[in-house]
Amino acid sequence: MKNLNRQELLDILYGATILGTGGGGSLTAGIAKIDDALAQGKEFKLVSFDELSPDDYMCTPYSCGAISPISEEERKKYERLPLSEKSPHVLAMEQMEQFLGKKLKAVISTELGGGNTASAFYCGAMADKLIVDGDPAGRSVPGLQHSTYFLHNVPIYPMSVMNKFGEGAVFTRIFDDFRAEDLVRALAVVSQNNIAVVDHVNTVGALKDTVIKGAISHAWKIGEAFRKAKEAGEDYAQAVAQAGGGVKIFQGEVHTNDWGTEDGFTLGTMTVAGVGDYAGKEYKIWYQNENIITWMDGEYYATVPDLVCVFNDDAREPLLNPYGEAGMKVSIIVLPAPDEWRTPRGLEVFGPKSFGHEIDWKPFCKK
Repeated sequence: MKNLNRQELLDILYGATILGTGGGGSLTAGIAKIDDALAQGKEFKLVSFDELSPDDYMCTPYSCGAISPISEEERKKYERLPLSEKSPHVLAMEQMEQFLGKKLKAVISTELGGGNTASAFYCGAMADKLIVDGDPAGRSVPGLQHSTYFLHNVPIYPMSVMNKFGEGAVFTRIFDDFRAEDLVRALAVVSQNNIAVVDHVNTVGALKDTVIKGAISHAWKIGEAFRKAKEAGEDYAQAVAQAGGGVKIFQGEVHTNDWGTEDGFTLGTMTVAGVGDYAGKEYKIWYQNENIITWMDGEYYATVPDLVCVFNDDAREPLLNPYGEAGMKVSIIVLPAPDEWRTPRGLEVFGPKSFGHEIDWKPFCKK
C-alpha cells in the first residue's frame, strides 16, 4: 500500500490529463477535489490487486457528460434546484452500499483523466476506501461501452447514479453497455450535462483480470516526466512521448476550433497550422469529448485507439477540449494504445470504424 502525498497525486492527475487525450474532465476541478480531501485529513491509499482479497467488493465511480463550459442559459435552467452538500460520487457510492446491504472495500478509476481519475480518488479518500492501481480504459474514452469490462463481458449493473442536486437512482438491470450509455447520457443531459455514476460493482476476483493493471502507475510515470521536463526547461512534449513510448508529431498554432454540445457530448474539430519544422502543414483533430480521428494535410493520420495528446505551449499545460483558442501555440504527440484495444474485439468497439470512418486502424507507434 502506498499513501500518496500531494506531489504524487498531482503527478498522477497531470499524467492522467495528458493520457486523457483532451477529455476526462477538468484538471483544475480534479486538483481542487484532491486538496479538499487533504485539507480534511483524508488519505489516498493506492494498492495493487494482490493486496486485496478476492472476496472484497469494489466499484468504479466516475462522471458522465459533456466537457463543454456551462452556458448562462444552462445555469438559469437549474437555478431553482439546490446543490447537494456532499459529493455526488460519494452519495452514489453510499446509495449503492445501501442497495447491496454491504460495504465496498475499494474503488477503481473508470478512465485516465484529470477529472474522472480525481473523482475516483476523491470518492475513495472521502469514504475511506482503497484505490486500486488500474483502470478499464488506459486513457479517456467517450462512451460507457468503451471499456475493457465490456470486452470481457462483465455486467455494468447494478449501477448507481446521482446528480449534483442529490437526485439518485439505482439500475438493477441494463440490457448492455450501449443501452447503459443511452440511459446515463440522457440523465446527464437533464442534470446540467453531468452526472455521477458508480457501476461494475463486483468482487476483486471477478474484476482483476478484466482491467488494465498498473494504469495509475503509468499515469504517475507520465506526469512525473512532464513535471521534471518543465522544471528543467526541456521539451516536455518530447519527454512525455519518450516516457510513454510514443512520438512527437506536430507543433503549430490553433487556426480554428469549432465545437458544440450535442446529446451530452462535446463534439468539435480543431485545425492547427504548422510552424517551424512543420510550417506549411495542417493538422486536424475531430473530437467527441476525446481526440478521436486526425488528419495531416487532409489524409487520415493517427486515430483511436492510439492516444493523440495536445499541449498548450503558451500555458505549458495539457490541453482540454474544447479550450484550444485561435493563435494558441500547441505541441502534439501520439502514444500507443493499450494492448487490450489493439485486439480485433478492441478495434471493433473502439477503432475508427466504430465512429463511422471506414478505414483500418494502423498502429502509429511500435510497442
